[in-house]
Amino acid sequence: MAKRGLVWFKNDLRLHDNEALASAQKECDDLLFCYCIEKSQFDELYQGFRRADVIRFKFLRQSVLDLKQNLDKLGGHLIIVEQSALDTLPRLVKEYGITDIYAEEEYADYEMKLTAGVMKALPETEFHFFWGKTLYHKDDIPFEIAKIPLTSKAYRIPAGREAEPRKTFSIPPALNSVENKENKEFPSYKLYGFNKKEYDNAKPYVNGGETYALARLDYYTFKSELLTGYRWSRNKSDGMDYSSKFSPYLALGCISAREIYEKVKDYESKVKKNQSTWWLIFELVWRDYFTFKAMRFGNLIFQTRGYKNKNIVWENDPQKFKRWCSGTTGIPFIDAHMRQLNETGYMSNRGRVNCASYFVHDLKIDWTWGAA
Repeated sequence: MAKRGLVWFKNDLRLHDNEALASAQKECDDLLFCYCIEKSQFDELYQGFRRADVIRFKFLRQSVLDLKQNLDKLGGHLIIVEQSALDTLPRLVKEYGITDIYAEEEYADYEMKLTAGVMKALPETEFHFFWGKTLYHKDDIPFEIAKIPLTSKAYRIPAGREAEPRKTFSIPPALNSVENKENKEFPSYKLYGFNKKEYDNAKPYVNGGETYALARLDYYTFKSELLTGYRWSRNKSDGMDYSSKFSPYLALGCISAREIYEKVKDYESKVKKNQSTWWLIFELVWRDYFTFKAMRFGNLIFQTRGYKNKNIVWENDPQKFKRWCSGTTGIPFIDAHMRQLNETGYMSNRGRVNCASYFVHDLKIDWTWGAA
């Protein structure tokens, strides 16, 4: 029986090092490619703002359209749908005779519930999930998820000694795409509650998409050799070159941690191996640790008491919270960083740790308000 696959892109908006895509191309006779925009991502929270704002929406749009363009070059065609995957995937399975769905494996509650809902709606469809969110594969680390250490050092040293990042997956040279006529543009910002002024004024700090992510990686390493000084420049707050700026791309999967790792190792062999190259890889390992820790404790990490069940008395002054959000606290260092976040969707590591510390220890506001 012929296999017709559907590659369901989510937070893996790339062709390189995408095991779901590579496996689907290898195993199926032909393929359909789909990205569904979940409107709930932009719902308003009880604090009075959205789960994700218009800057995130524009960065997502740039990233998805870049993916679409890159797929087109290989003979693929990305279907971009404004409806939830809960509605879209069952329709596509029926209309195109899909037998198998390929996607990246999830670990957080929101994404897992979405995936479970899709699977429930399609009991006859074969699902294939692949882990691709971390530097070290979850099956290769020297810990069971239920026994991930409570400190990063206790994780990092054994993981670095006993685990090795898997090789990246190459981009397929061509794709066997199902012929379809669903050629919609990216849905309008209006469908998600944004107005024209908001959208036009939104200026993401970096351009979204795999193409820009790989260009940034190449620039920060071999073209500029800025990586050599990363260890000593990373704690600055303003400008493009003091740090890598990989985090926005990692968040949407426009680049993989393993792709970054391989580039850094290549840089070490050809240009320079020093504390800076070690430190950038350390940051990726640190990122892994918090992913695996989140898998261990689940939704406890999103609750006020946390996984340690701490009982802290908060003042939760709504006016102080509003001033912190708008960057009008009267503390110049805090305000500058908060305004940068509001305008660009980005804030430096140094800004994040200081703004968070001020929020919790000085303003004494429930940390989950700030994290939202």
